Amino acid sequence: MKKSEAKVFKELLVKLRARLRGDVNAMAESALKKTRSEASGDLSSMPIHPADVGSDNFEQEFTLSLMENEEETLEQIDFALERIVEGVYGQCVECDGKILKARLQAIPHTPHCVKCAAKLQGNGRTATH
Repeated sequence: MKKSEAKVFKELLVKLRARLRGDVNAMAESALKKTRSEASGDLSSMPIHPADVGSDNFEQEFTLSLMENEEETLEQIDFALERIVEGVYGQCVECDGKILKARLQAIPHTPHCVKCAAKLQGNGRTATH
């Protein structure tokens, strides 16, 4: 990949990383506020009905799951940025083949070509580095 092309992807990855970090921080802050208000005994935010308790638990689990997924994506972005520095960005980590630019535009942090990603997902493995 040409340096000028890699620079465009680097800028895209840096912007994506900044946005995701903001999302993760906002979710963590929201979860902490809810936990703190419950711990302080603030009854105005405490659910009264058992269904509310279940909804709150589901919402908290869902938020934690989203945070975990975004943390994994952040790790993949950091790995992609390392690969740009090393000069191997756009090269599949499994088969050393070229990752199509269309795929990189859609998923700039992907370390796999379409064929290897499909193979890894078919084996039940996640397509991460």
